[in-house]
Amino acid sequence: MKVCALGIPGLATGRHLVKDPRLDLVDKLVEAQRKTYVQVDVVGQEGLAGADVFVVTPEYQTELLLRDLEFVENRLERSPTGPEHSALVKLRRTLEEAQPASTASLDTCERESLLCHSALLTFKPMVVASKEALERPTELLVQAYAAAGYISFVTVGGKENRAWMLRHGAAAWHAAGVIHSDIQRGFIRAEVISFADLVAHGGETGAKRAGKQRLENRDYIVQDYDIIHFRFNR
Repeated sequence: MKVCALGIPGLATGRHLVKDPRLDLVDKLVEAQRKTYVQVDVVGQEGLAGADVFVVTPEYQTELLLRDLEFVENRLERSPTGPEHSALVKLRRTLEEAQPASTASLDTCERESLLCHSALLTFKPMVVASKEALERPTELLVQAYAAAGYISFVTVGGKENRAWMLRHGAAAWHAAGVIHSDIQRGFIRAEVISFADLVAHGGETGAKRAGKQRLENRDYIVQDYDIIHFRFNR
């Protein structure tokens, strides 16, 4: 996952840990040798086109909106017709109101007509940092991670308490593959404890004793910060 950070002093280009405080709490409740956060790549101006999400100051947000407005106006000068024309008109109105392209009320045909939409920077998720938030770059990364459509699931105990990156809406079978293709291939079931139940019952053992561990099949939709143990044929 790539985060484009513009005007955020604490987010230099390179690999960064997404230090979600929930993993810190899990690590206090479940004994393990180490703790491993999700990592993401932070890029700057050179990574605009390939970014999954933006973290920007208000000034840079304005710059991105103006870039998109210029792009839309250039497309309109080519006299497009039908759904593409109506989509571009709506986008121009939205951008002129200082709102990102992603908020424009486009219907299905209009969206499909926009073969150029990938060039519109503000179609992508964006976290706008307030002056106070600039002093907390770790929190901004956590927000950007969620805004980009990712959640985490957690494996615990033994050598490592670890958060894993997963697309929102993905099933347990896909989560197994994030860890290893062998686990996905031999998937039997997922033993799941919600983060809330883990905390409420003081850890994995307490949650199990309280009957809060569930057996889920491969189609189970993983919830953010589920604690999962995968059973699989080796």
